[in-house]
Amino acid sequence: MVVASLTLGAVVGVLFSGGFLWLEIGRYAEPQVPVTLFDERKELFAYTAGLFVGIPLAIAFVLFQVSMGSGALIGALVFLALLVGGDEVAQWALLRTKYWGREPARPFYALGYRAAIGGIISLAVVSQYLSNPTISVDGTVLVLLESLAVVALQVSGSFLSLPPTGSGERVGGSAVTGALFSAVGFFLLGLGYLGGEATAYVGALVALLGAILVYRRLRPALSRVPAPSAGPTPPEPEGPLAYGRTARSEPLPAGKPPRGSG
Repeated sequence: MVVASLTLGAVVGVLFSGGFLWLEIGRYAEPQVPVTLFDERKELFAYTAGLFVGIPLAIAFVLFQVSMGSGALIGALVFLALLVGGDEVAQWALLRTKYWGREPARPFYALGYRAAIGGIISLAVVSQYLSNPTISVDGTVLVLLESLAVVALQVSGSFLSLPPTGSGERVGGSAVTGALFSAVGFFLLGLGYLGGEATAYVGALVALLGAILVYRRLRPALSRVPAPSAGPTPPEPEGPLAYGRTARSEPLPAGKPPRGSG
C-alpha cells in the first residue's frame, strides 16, 4: 500500500504541476505566440530542479500537518515557517544563478520551479492520506482539493515574491509579501485538523480561490516579458556596396569611357 500510495501521489503531483506547466506556461510558447517568451530547455530544467528541492519542503509540510493534528500549535508554526522560508530561499537562489536569473524570462522559470515544488508536496499529501486504513469518497475529494490548492499557492506565492524586472517594473510584491501570503494559505490547509472535515473543505476552498485571484491579477505581466533575442544582428555591409551592386559613385579607371558612351 505504501508503494501504491506513493505512485498515486506522484500521478496527482505531476498531473497538477505538469498540467500548469503545459497549459499555462505553454500559452507563451510557439505556436500560441509568434515567438516563445522563454527558453524551453531552461524551463524544463527549472521544473526538474523544483522536484528535488520540493522533497525537504514536503517533509516540512507533513510535519506541519502532524503537529496541527496533535494540537502542537507552536511546533506547527515552526514547521510552517520552515516551509515558507524554504520556498522563498529556494526561489531567491534560483533567480541569483547566471543560468536562470539573468534574463527577462525569469518569471517563467520561477513559476515552473515552484509548481514542481507544489507537485512534490501534493505527492506527500496524497500518499499520506492513502496510507490511512480508512479511505472515503469525501476524504479523497478533500485531498485532491488540497493538492490543487498547494500547487496554486506555490505559483501565486512565487509571483508575489518576484523582484522587479530589468526595466524596473514590479511584477509582484516582495519576498515578504509572498511569504505572508503562502503562510496564510498553508495555515488554512491545516485548519481541518482542528475543526474537522467541514472546516478542512472551507480552508482548502478559501486557499484555492485566494491563490487563483492573486494569480489572475498578476498574470498579465507574463505577456509583457520580451521575447529572447533570435541571435546577433548581422553586420552592415562595408564600403559602397548596396544590395550586391556597385555604387555609381565609384571612380572609373583612367582612360576607360563610361559604359554606353559613344
